[in-house]
Amino acid sequence: MDYKAILEDIKPTVEETEEFNKFSKRLIDFLDATCRKEGINAKIALVGSVAKNTALKGKSDIDIFMAFPLDTDKKYLKEKGLYLAYKCNDEFNGEASEHFASHPYVTSIIEGYEVDIVPCYEISDGSQLKSAVDRTILHTRYVKANLGSDQEDEVLLLKKFMAMTGTYGSEFKVGGFAGYLCELLIIHYGTFEETLKAATKWNYGHCIDLENHGTAGSFKDPLVVIDPTDGNRNVGAALRLDKMGEFIQSSRNYLSSNNKKDYFYPLKRSLDKDDIIGEFEKRGSDLITIRFDIPEIPLDTLHPQLRKTTEALERKLNDEEFNVFKADYWSDEISNAVILLEMASSTLNNVKINIGPKVFINQACNNFSKKYGHENCYVKGDYLVHTQKREFNRARDLIEHIFTREHIGLIKVGKNLKKNIVDTHEFLAIDDLADFSDYLEFLDDFLNPGQHLVR
Repeated sequence: MDYKAILEDIKPTVEETEEFNKFSKRLIDFLDATCRKEGINAKIALVGSVAKNTALKGKSDIDIFMAFPLDTDKKYLKEKGLYLAYKCNDEFNGEASEHFASHPYVTSIIEGYEVDIVPCYEISDGSQLKSAVDRTILHTRYVKANLGSDQEDEVLLLKKFMAMTGTYGSEFKVGGFAGYLCELLIIHYGTFEETLKAATKWNYGHCIDLENHGTAGSFKDPLVVIDPTDGNRNVGAALRLDKMGEFIQSSRNYLSSNNKKDYFYPLKRSLDKDDIIGEFEKRGSDLITIRFDIPEIPLDTLHPQLRKTTEALERKLNDEEFNVFKADYWSDEISNAVILLEMASSTLNNVKINIGPKVFINQACNNFSKKYGHENCYVKGDYLVHTQKREFNRARDLIEHIFTREHIGLIKVGKNLKKNIVDTHEFLAIDDLADFSDYLEFLDDFLNPGQHLVR
């Protein structure tokens, strides 16, 4: 297939590239000059997709790392790193916010660009690692040394394909492929199409070891791509199994499709509220929608806790014999979170079977019979059981019981969410948050989970 027209849409223009290269140089020159003037021993480097010429159009976020010598005191690195970052932000009239990886760093919005200014240690190989971010400079060097100039476009095609099929991005919210992982796949397989062809033949635990570190046996992840700069790291560790599966299936669909171009553009879909609600009504499921306030915590903390809470609630409902057909969560990442439960059954009869010990265990059976009354016990299979009244025969009543200060411990809730869930949770109609456009997208994806994988 001829990808020229697609690349014109997804690749930064020469003018755009020159503009953010000049902008990046201004920041780097300022930081360099400040270090020299104030006697701060740090090397300033541009890293990330911009430095590697693998940034998609409109995604030219800038990553600047400040590498301190390995013998630098960690407290000094933190203090001087933040000092330099804020000084750069102020010099260029930016809007700064502080974040935390292995140590604090600053994200600044300057002249429309999002700039991460990150302190790290200067290392020459992975064995010297002192913090997780130290590898980033090595990653940039490796890709620049091993990715051919003709392969940069192949990376762009792979990233865009993944973005449009919902599998790009290693942040927890997505659980997909990181940019660096995409670059390594192209280095290994050569082209975008060869990568897709290879993916259709992957099995669980598929391994790629570009530098023959021989450490694949240390990992049990769905996809193992040994970091060329650090044999003790799997670049694919953040990739969820479902996202690996979605990439495999979307690759199959693409290779057999007559509409390949459509895979590089947003899905065409109607997000009419009435249509979406109508689709839910056609399914005939009982829907439980629970909204609560979210705390002010980093998104990389928020999303794991929302997923953990949703999955724990789903398990509890199923354990109590309610039948959850599907569960998921949504958040506007500002103030609202929603857990959506689609119930195959949300009401039960008033009695349930309480299973006791096996009939062959004499003392345990005597104790069970004594507790519940000999006349109330009977045998089911090889277990002694008795019939008892259910405490809750409506799923909503059970949830109300759980979401109290006394009983929230019945499920494993994200620790930062407990108070907000107890204090602010409310049951809503499914469309009460329809004013949020991405909420309608969430509902549409809930109804049609495979729609991004095929065109």
